[in-house]
Amino acid sequence: MERSRAGSGRRARLDREVVVGRALAVADAEGLDALTIRRLAADLDVTPMALYWHFRDKDELLDALAEHLFRSVRLPDAQEGGWAEQLRATLAALMGALRPHPAVAALTRTRILSSHAGLALAERALGLLDEAGFGTEEAAEVGGYLVAAVVTLVTAEPGAGHGPDPEVRDAAVRAQRATLLSLAPHDYPHVVAAADALASCADDDAYFSRGLDLLIAGVQGLHPGKG
Repeated sequence: MERSRAGSGRRARLDREVVVGRALAVADAEGLDALTIRRLAADLDVTPMALYWHFRDKDELLDALAEHLFRSVRLPDAQEGGWAEQLRATLAALMGALRPHPAVAALTRTRILSSHAGLALAERALGLLDEAGFGTEEAAEVGGYLVAAVVTLVTAEPGAGHGPDPEVRDAAVRAQRATLLSLAPHDYPHVVAAADALASCADDDAYFSRGLDLLIAGVQGLHPGKG
């Protein structure tokens, strides 16, 4: 009887944000493939039908996860400095929101225009590219490239694609490193020399900082007024 009353209390308190928060936790721990309406309902101690009040299907749930990530982006206030510095700070804010959730980050790439929070990020980036002198079409293309690149930096970080379990990750990194070191140095001297860096990121902050520097340098290289 006590368990029944407790379960009823949990169902009464269930709301959309509770569902999204639990869905994010499952995806972070086990990946998006493990996230289903039935699994989520079991974790929340409700029937699947209770979740359909909030989401018609898994696609709508994934949309909500992306929206949640965009809402966690803390866009910097308008600041002094050139457009490049401000654009870097904007991309850094997006990266900061995505880094804790590499298994979910890819959802944002195609959903940036599907929520108010995503639109606010797009508006900021497009405004800065307009300030830099890019035309409307160019700014839209460059902005799309930048979002995709930030997502890729997060999802393709060396060593990060083996899941959150540190033991599993360490074993996978050791195996990849051993495989790379077993290559013939005569044929692949640079790959063998870089085996450690290719298998795992030694300094996460430096990796992401260099990635942002590379992106901004690329945009500056395309600057309409350059040369």
